[in-house]
Amino acid sequence: MRSLTVLCCAALAASQAWAGLLIVPTFDSSITSDPNSANIQAAINAAIAIYAADFSDPIQINITFGEMASGLGQSTKTIYNLSYTTFHNGLVGDATSSDDATALANSATISGGNNPVTGTSSIAVSTANIKALGIAGSFPSILACGSTCDGFIQLNTNITFPGSPGTSSQYSLQVVAEHEIDEVLGLGSSLPTPVFAGSPSPEDLFRYGSTPGARSFTTSSSALAFFSIDGTVKLAQFDNQNDGGDFGDWQSNPLPGGVQPKVQDAFATAGATPALGVELRALDVIGYDLAVPEPATFLLFSGALAGLLGVKRATRRRV
Repeated sequence: MRSLTVLCCAALAASQAWAGLLIVPTFDSSITSDPNSANIQAAINAAIAIYAADFSDPIQINITFGEMASGLGQSTKTIYNLSYTTFHNGLVGDATSSDDATALANSATISGGNNPVTGTSSIAVSTANIKALGIAGSFPSILACGSTCDGFIQLNTNITFPGSPGTSSQYSLQVVAEHEIDEVLGLGSSLPTPVFAGSPSPEDLFRYGSTPGARSFTTSSSALAFFSIDGTVKLAQFDNQNDGGDFGDWQSNPLPGGVQPKVQDAFATAGATPALGVELRALDVIGYDLAVPEPATFLLFSGALAGLLGVKRATRRRV
């Protein structure tokens, strides 16, 4: 759900303006040569516009988009193995929301500045997330799309609406694009096999089990895992079932009782067009700044790096 600071009097809300997060798309030849390229690009740009409206981080994220022939969506990003102290200091300096304040209390460093999930001194962070936290240093991409490319997203436009000619039109292209953009920005888990041994991903800091305050960082399919900012209130259930979906996506095979489809579901629901909700809160607590109206619209680190980098490819989103 969009989180905004709103004053009581409708007259005061006129002409609201936000400094938006800038996501710059590049469309590769598989999209530009598609006979329905204009509509495909429009759907992707509609997804991008949501992040510009909802986040105020003064940064530019570069993402290349292309098509693929199987699965539903896939993202690839460069990640760096950072000092957890550097990362946590970034969270402290970037905290702007009430969720941030709650999250900091539950993501604090432990003995020796180590992370509270695996107890090591490091954490695996995407280049986009590093930008959002304002962490000083040089973090070039090692993706084929170039040294300044933060992510490469592929979409199966043979089964989306809009899509390529002859598409079966089962799934919303905009929603699939949002799902993959979330992962480039930094959502996802280091499970099942961390790129860097002992290094969780930022969202893993908010991975808890059924018992309040008890973390759940395991691939055991008998263990439940939930996204929680305070370690108690369960905002979404992670896909921890070893069913081929990403461990950082939401459980959706099947959907838990009474739960509606979400953007970050591991398995898409045909015909569904869910809006970003809990995903925005997750991005907020890993370092992005939710936008609030600028005051004028109302009328009245640096740190040591581990020196390592790697590539994280999200599992193809299943259908």
